[in-house]
Amino acid sequence: MPRGGHAASGPPPDPNSLRSAKAVQSGGWTTLPAEGRTGPAPEWPLTEQTDREAALWEDLWAKPQAVAWEEMDQVLEVALFCRTLAEAERPDCRVDVKKMVRSYLDSLGLSVAGMLRNRWKVGVASAGDDLPVSSAPGRRRPSARDRLKVVPSGEGA
Repeated sequence: MPRGGHAASGPPPDPNSLRSAKAVQSGGWTTLPAEGRTGPAPEWPLTEQTDREAALWEDLWAKPQAVAWEEMDQVLEVALFCRTLAEAERPDCRVDVKKMVRSYLDSLGLSVAGMLRNRWKVGVASAGDDLPVSSAPGRRRPSARDRLKVVPSGEGA
């Protein structure tokens, strides 16, 4: 019997796992700039654009994920997402349109699961940025050895 499931079956990749750490070293993860994509949004590729679609379009092309979309020439996909999201915001929207929005969120890396599946992570903001920068020192993840409990001999359960 064949094994496996859907393309997105199983847990999403963990950028902090040992296996994923090796993938980062070999270029498996892409770090997106925290400040987002600079420059104007691409030209709208679909038919007439509504005011809501224009606002979404400008906002989306300023996000860190837009750097990757530009590299992969995903202008049409982002435009279709804008159109679908604008439709999904209407109170009389059908459920299947809302499901399509969720699918776009994942495939474009706009959800946490989508970021993990695309193996994208957002870089750390520089100190001059308006974004808050954590000053807490990095904590080491506990190893398997750290999680073991030592039980003196002679003491049982």
